[in-house]
Amino acid sequence: MFVRFISTLICMVLFCSTCAYSWNVRNFSQDEDILDSLRLLKNIGAEEVFQNLEENSVKIIFYDLSMIDYSYKNHYAINSVDNWGERYILINSKYKNASKEEIACLIAHESFHKSNRATMQEETLATQKEAYYWSILKVPGKFYEKTSLAHRLNNLVCLYNDSNDNVNLIEKKIQNSTFYQSQLAATSRRKI
Repeated sequence: MFVRFISTLICMVLFCSTCAYSWNVRNFSQDEDILDSLRLLKNIGAEEVFQNLEENSVKIIFYDLSMIDYSYKNHYAINSVDNWGERYILINSKYKNASKEEIACLIAHESFHKSNRATMQEETLATQKEAYYWSILKVPGKFYEKTSLAHRLNNLVCLYNDSNDNVNLIEKKIQNSTFYQSQLAATSRRKI
């Protein structure tokens, strides 16, 4: 009797914990390439990414960012809201053919943008998470196209690995970037 009770209890705990972490990736996108990247994040247990996406009811799509503003043509991705207050992660359509690992890192980064206004703290955390997930997802020996995205991710991992409790090299890079200085000066998220 006691063994049956313990077995039932263990099964219930396993069932409940599995349900708690079973994200339906189709809630966030309908694009198969994005879904592959989301599945990759799900498979490595990137719960924090999915919690952020769920918390803000985020939808993820590929989008020609130059249609928002021509100056965005070389951005990797942005976190934006539409006129109805719906939040979107817009991944630059020029990276549609990037690897699922690279797209997953962009999604991870953008998922950490949760406030209505960009802050240094939020940008630093988002960029650190992007580097962290690239350090996990990059497949040793796999050929990645030599794009500006791959170059960025590799550089971020170097900065991430070379940082310590006293010196955050990612934060320093953001502080010294004219791009981020203009982004952090904005009063609200970009509208699409």
